[in-house]
Amino acid sequence: MQSLKPMAASLALLAVSASTVAAHSLDDLEAQLGDRENYFQPIGKEAPDFALEDAEARAVVLEDFHSKVVVLHFVYASCPDVCPLHAERIAEIQAMVNRTPMRELVQFVTITTDPANDTPDVLREYGPAHGLDPVNWMFLTSGPDRSEDTTRNLAERFGHKFTQTEDGYQIHGVVTHIIDREGRWQANFHGLKFEPTNVVVYINALANAHGSEGHPEPDWWDKILSLF
Repeated sequence: MQSLKPMAASLALLAVSASTVAAHSLDDLEAQLGDRENYFQPIGKEAPDFALEDAEARAVVLEDFHSKVVVLHFVYASCPDVCPLHAERIAEIQAMVNRTPMRELVQFVTITTDPANDTPDVLREYGPAHGLDPVNWMFLTSGPDRSEDTTRNLAERFGHKFTQTEDGYQIHGVVTHIIDREGRWQANFHGLKFEPTNVVVYINALANAHGSEGHPEPDWWDKILSLF
């Protein structure tokens, strides 16, 4: 994965953020993103819940990430083509987020659709191999039974299928799901051609939309600029 130069990335983010600061609601921002980003899809409903586990067999549920924006996607580790490219795209977004105070407010989650083969060792090695930082990223699998149905059904609840072929590969789409700090599935970014800065600006809006007591902060749009 090619690394972004910090200064260039900051300037790009500032340019994109400046064009969104005129928006006065999430709806306005989504309308602007819809005009500028061909691969953006607003959703606006409760995210499918899940009960999975990480590489250390610790139970993880969606509620564990309450108060954080969740960037979630599905892969399987032996995928030879789009999955590693997707993971590296997510790592690019994570690197941009983690250079800002948003790092404490965003959780990146990868879920395997091949739990029978994606063992704990595979889960541990996947992130470093693709540039993902464990400080706010985790790779999840189904429970002790390693049921493939569990995570594939979850992918279907998020709107796309991973279909097993006879040679062991899976046919699937590529979607990045964005869940807000209250557990609402707010948007998808489809494929690999979306502009990462648009994702970061959208994450930033969700991360800073509410104050400590859950009420909108009057200056939250200004924070979009101040973070970069």
